[in-house]
Amino acid sequence: MQVTPFCLIVGHLLPYSMSDSNRTDFINPSTFILLGIPGLEAAHVWISIPFSTMYVIAIFGNLAILFIVKREPSLHGPMYYFLCMLAVADLVLSTSILPKMLSIFWFNIREINFSACLTQMYLIHCFIVMESGILVAMAFDRYVAICDPLRHSTTLTNPVVTKIGLVVVLRGSMLVLPYVLLARQWPYCRTNIIPHTHCEHMAVVKLACADIRVSSYYGLSVAILVISMDVLFIAVSYIQILRAIFSLPTKDARLKTFGTCISHLCTILVFYISALFSSLTYRFGQNVALHFHVLIANVYFLVPSMLNPIIYGVRTKQIRNRLLRLFTHKGI
Repeated sequence: MQVTPFCLIVGHLLPYSMSDSNRTDFINPSTFILLGIPGLEAAHVWISIPFSTMYVIAIFGNLAILFIVKREPSLHGPMYYFLCMLAVADLVLSTSILPKMLSIFWFNIREINFSACLTQMYLIHCFIVMESGILVAMAFDRYVAICDPLRHSTTLTNPVVTKIGLVVVLRGSMLVLPYVLLARQWPYCRTNIIPHTHCEHMAVVKLACADIRVSSYYGLSVAILVISMDVLFIAVSYIQILRAIFSLPTKDARLKTFGTCISHLCTILVFYISALFSSLTYRFGQNVALHFHVLIANVYFLVPSMLNPIIYGVRTKQIRNRLLRLFTHKGI
């Protein structure tokens, strides 16, 4: 059973068909039942503690980033605008999953409306694709700032940043929309039980009693398109950035210039390494328990959302100083 999130997007390889046995005659169920973490139901309350802690850190951290950038005129630049986009993506992604997960863990409320399930599916996959696109935009910003610094302010103007943001949003929205359109048309006539904490794409459509290879192959195509294009663009950008850095005359200049990329590189590593680990766990972990797959899938959503504001808060001097002034002003 697929439970991996960015595997997106990945793991949609096998043709799926449902048995004709035990069918009932309905097209769309009124609700799905989310089991949470199968096999660990007795530990749901304890598992909720680290998850809710990560969620609270993600919420306050990303809201703090948005607040500081809005209030500090010196941060009104392309890099920080892209950082705000990343913060919004993290907020939506984590919030689309955690509240329902905690309602399962704390109150045993497992039902989710069919339309709400498809909406959650759309938000999850849409903002994963958007977040990957935002990382590409941030790589482009670093490339222009380091390789062509004299033209940075004229190249990445506010209208250009707005257009890049619009492209990122439209790409994620349009690529993921067929997920929902296809999932809505399938007849669900075997079961409405999803062994997961949220409505992951293939976990839902595998319940259909139809040939769902279109959904499977489309999901794989999106995975290849998004991952290959984004990683390739980021890699090419940083090859050019490193060439420019190593051409600088002094060691101090090289270290100072490279230091402006550290936060972005850490964010890239957190996002794509989490995705790779989640994908490999699914692809090569057939003997791994289902509850471990589900745990890894949820950690993948929460860890980047929690760490991104911490990384930028610690590594970015302007944000760190603004936070210190905020706390000092309040007498903390």
